[in-house]
Amino acid sequence: MTVDLDGPDPLYEQIAAVLTARIADGTYPPRRRIPSEAAVVEEFGVSRPTARAAVQLLSTAGSSTPSEVRAPTSLTSRPEHDSL
Repeated sequence: MTVDLDGPDPLYEQIAAVLTARIADGTYPPRRRIPSEAAVVEEFGVSRPTARAAVQLLSTAGSSTPSEVRAPTSLTSRPEHDSL
């Protein structure tokens, strides 16, 4: 899966789709680190805000959980929320 710089979809969505596919195919095993923003910048040749948006999209979609200290980690399923 590649990123189309001239495609109709925003770059951050394309990158998030690539990362999601890698989580699904086991490239990034559950509860293991996924690439940092800096690694996404380097691999895809995009700006830091674009990389950040891609990683945040994964978190929003439930594919990863963010961490302030290290790179986000992949999840096998959506995190469960405590019921009140």
